[in-house]
Amino acid sequence: MTLSTVLPGATLGVMGGGQLGRMFAHAAQRMGYFTAVLDPDPASPAGLVSHRHIQADYLDQQGLAQLAQCSAAVTTEFENVPADALSRLAALRPVAPGAEAVAIAQDRAREKAHFARCGVPCAPHAVIESELQLTAVEAALLPGVLKTSRLGYDGKGQVRVRTRDELAAAWRELNQVPCVLEKLLPLAAECSVIVARGRDGGMVHLPPQLNLHRDGILAVTEVYPGSVPPPAAVEAIAATRAIAQGLDYVGVLCVEFFLLQDGTWVVNEMAPRPHNSGHYSMDACDLSQFDLQVRALAGLPLPQPRQHSPAIMLNLLGDLWFTAGDTETAPPWPRMLELAGVHLHLYGKHSARRGRKMGHLNITGESVQAVRATALQAATLLGIEAF
Repeated sequence: MTLSTVLPGATLGVMGGGQLGRMFAHAAQRMGYFTAVLDPDPASPAGLVSHRHIQADYLDQQGLAQLAQCSAAVTTEFENVPADALSRLAALRPVAPGAEAVAIAQDRAREKAHFARCGVPCAPHAVIESELQLTAVEAALLPGVLKTSRLGYDGKGQVRVRTRDELAAAWRELNQVPCVLEKLLPLAAECSVIVARGRDGGMVHLPPQLNLHRDGILAVTEVYPGSVPPPAAVEAIAATRAIAQGLDYVGVLCVEFFLLQDGTWVVNEMAPRPHNSGHYSMDACDLSQFDLQVRALAGLPLPQPRQHSPAIMLNLLGDLWFTAGDTETAPPWPRMLELAGVHLHLYGKHSARRGRKMGHLNITGESVQAVRATALQAATLLGIEAF
């Protein structure tokens, strides 16, 4: 369906009840919108803060009908919402991002084909869906990383392989599902770019973000002038805009890049939603990635966001609740909150577990040096490895 501007006072729907949906709901509510969430978890972080929580499976016909009935427009907060569910909703209400864009992001092979169509370089790779394709893999792609084409995130569904024998064993370990083998490249750093695109084609972006991953999960994001080398930053923004344009995308899109030791870069993957690396924008920019998501969905203007402070984001995983052993103990929030420029965001999850994203910490300040010093002090207090 086409969208006329949805003004505050209407209800905006969200497929998915995780922390990204929760932060979208908070941003929408600040602007005067009501929110409705569809998620099967009765204690979902977004469902707990929304005006309405439809507890149903993502493909439940009745649940989708209820969400469409009460919402003026619908978005998604994670990429593994079934594209078919978005198609069904789109017959009744405006949906952003669209089902086809989400379907492409859900499949690494289709995603890489889209990057190629947009003229954006990615790592040398091969699609493996059969024994024949496995046997035909070129030796030049090894060592590499074998990744499932679907349902992989935060390092899940990935196996490093050095030889053909290891590749064959890894494919069996992954139950011989469709996979993509990517050549291992000499990385210097990782970065990401977030854009927001409206239905009129207007597009804005947040500053490029320098990212540090540990065990496949984002640990630290740094954003300030020069955090990403300027030539690479300019090119990454242009590539992200081209990827969004090629999808005729509407909403917030994050694209991740590998910066290589020779000064070049390749695209890694995209996420059709706000992204962990963009959380700093909640405290360091005049418009956060969630404000942009609300505006794009509602058909409102998209001014270019401005970053007013250098920023570092620390991901808070459930491991921090178990630094003293197997008993769950809250981290020392009071001591940490004594630090100037520290902004704590917890996601309302009832229990911690190792590897679970429980919240994030944004650190802002007048200078890069001050922000780094405070971030390292906070990391020490929390038991996070220095960076």
